[in-house]
Amino acid sequence: MQNKDEQISALVELNEELENYFGNTIIPQLFVDAALVLRKFTPPAMKQFKLKRENLGRPLLEVIDNFRFPTIIDNIEQVIDTGELLEKEIQTTDMKWYQMNILPYRERKKNTTNGVIITFVDITSRIKDLKDLEKLIAEHELLLDTIAHDIKNPLLALSMSIQLLKRAPEKELERFPSMLQNVENSLNKLKKIVYDLVETRWHEHRYLAVEEILDLENILEDVRLTLAPQIQSTQAIIKKDIGSSEVTFVRRKLRSVVYNLVNNALKYSSPGRKPEILIKSYIEPGYVVISVSDNGIGINRDNLDLIFNKHHRVESSGEGNGVGLYLVKEILETSGGKIAVESEPGKGSVFSLFLPLKDNPQAP
Repeated sequence: MQNKDEQISALVELNEELENYFGNTIIPQLFVDAALVLRKFTPPAMKQFKLKRENLGRPLLEVIDNFRFPTIIDNIEQVIDTGELLEKEIQTTDMKWYQMNILPYRERKKNTTNGVIITFVDITSRIKDLKDLEKLIAEHELLLDTIAHDIKNPLLALSMSIQLLKRAPEKELERFPSMLQNVENSLNKLKKIVYDLVETRWHEHRYLAVEEILDLENILEDVRLTLAPQIQSTQAIIKKDIGSSEVTFVRRKLRSVVYNLVNNALKYSSPGRKPEILIKSYIEPGYVVISVSDNGIGINRDNLDLIFNKHHRVESSGEGNGVGLYLVKEILETSGGKIAVESEPGKGSVFSLFLPLKDNPQAP
């Protein structure tokens, strides 16, 4: 049994660890207790929501205007009452979008929810990508409708000319050259329509993904929050060793690649063993390398060359359609990168992403 001094010392140590975490995390976070009193917040939350030290210890109702969305109190009370995680997308008055995650803070001895931890992840870029995708789909539909409308007349003319050629008697063969000219004219008309619509108009308006300088830590946090239910249900332990956090890539593509690898590490975990995932980044000549290693079921040597094939799945009983790793490989190779894998059945796998190194990389 610990004496009172040892218990106090342990409590102080735990509090220092919590303070250290809140002081160094890169995302806005709040800790609100069961009485709806603001107890802690991270420096990014202080900046984003214009909080001050004197806000600590005050009822959240007195500082709610700082958060600029009206349902936060109701959402917090819902999580405290149910003890269940709540996730939602919100937009603040500065027109930024956030994924808000409200996690119950449980006191295990009493088995009660003693407050909540609220995390805000900036998903403005992701929402913009979705809007661009919606625009792309709309342009696709417009293109198809336009093609369907514009090719009807030349197709009809072509069909009629062919029917006339079939029915033409031998004595009217002198009309054959003119009929053939009609067929050729209709084909040329079709070619011009297709070129104008697809080659000219489409290439002028199509959506272009743009590379930007990204913070890998933010990408990883975004992926972690997206996979929060799977992480919670498997009790997975995810560790990071970020030697280089600056990456130049298309945001949605990098997020998709990392999401696929972490999701696979959770999905193909070893039965009876908690998933342990380590995400590392470092510099190699010409590349920023991001590796995702796990302690899962591993991959047989015979399958290592096949896992990147479209529709191939190592586990026939697993979820998904087998295109995840294929798409990861396609994304990397079309961007000038590559992917490598090392694995041992029963022990786990290491997937390494090689992203082309751009100018002025962050030193490891």
